[in-house]
Amino acid sequence: MRVQGTRVQGTTETKPPPSALASRISAAHVRSPRHRVDRRAVLWWTLRALIGALCTLGALGATYLWWEESRTWVGPVLIVAAAGFLLTVALMPAWRYRVHRWECTENAVYELKGWLVREWRIIPVSRIQSVDMVRGPLQLMLGLGTLRVVTASPEGRIKIVGLDADVVAQEAAALTELTQATRGDAT
Repeated sequence: MRVQGTRVQGTTETKPPPSALASRISAAHVRSPRHRVDRRAVLWWTLRALIGALCTLGALGATYLWWEESRTWVGPVLIVAAAGFLLTVALMPAWRYRVHRWECTENAVYELKGWLVREWRIIPVSRIQSVDMVRGPLQLMLGLGTLRVVTASPEGRIKIVGLDADVVAQEAAALTELTQATRGDAT
């Protein structure tokens, strides 16, 4: 085993050599998944944020109007909530669109998502237990869908949201066919 040394202000610091796996990963250059979600996802995220804002601010506004004793604390909460929702509706959809990526290969399903916290998930095809297509009312209206890939692990779930409905159907069919042909224990 060879130990690498570096000089730091007159002292020698020793670092263990990188593992074989780390060498292969850095050599392969870990990359983001290839595909963006559909551009209509920006409108979908905006509408969802607006609906949430209207429900929350409506309830706070009704409380403020009809419950006089609560005005001293509901007024400031209403103002802060309105400012927070305004920022969320203005920034979140476009930011999420820039970050969200996905890819399905013959070996794995990849997802990169988030807007405040980024999450990158990879599920090997041999671990997939189910492939689902999900479409809520807003997604139906906009022609979008969600591809959900699930494993036996409680953390083993990928939800690729904001895809064109036809892409979801094609990818679900391809993944189902691929998982049936792949040997593995799916656990």
